[in-house]
Amino acid sequence: MTLAQRALERLQAWPDLTAGPASCGIGRALRSVRDEIVHFHSPRDVDLHLTRRAIQRFHYDLSGSSAIRLVPGSCWVTVHLDCEADVDLLLTLVSSALKAHQARPPADEPRSVGCNFHRVTVLPRDAAAGG
Repeated sequence: MTLAQRALERLQAWPDLTAGPASCGIGRALRSVRDEIVHFHSPRDVDLHLTRRAIQRFHYDLSGSSAIRLVPGSCWVTVHLDCEADVDLLLTLVSSALKAHQARPPADEPRSVGCNFHRVTVLPRDAAAGG
């Protein structure tokens, strides 16, 4: 079982999330009542829909993680799953995303232009570190 499959199974048990096809056409999605929250694109790459406010609030921590890829102007972050700690990070961020989506007024944020699939290139951690 891949790390993404493991994360998907764990998240499908959450009562606030339902599974279905991703709106981008690639992979599976989990959505809340209001929004798609997570897209599982590959055995290791997951896009997570945070709000702009949440990304701004966590920007320093997100940009410091080797598992996270940020795309300027996007409400989505890409999480690259290399180990169990990355799965735990994803679950924590999904919880934050659910809270952020529930707290924002519906008109507070323009509709997202879509997830980061095809907008992010994830290199293996060894290659990204120059090794």
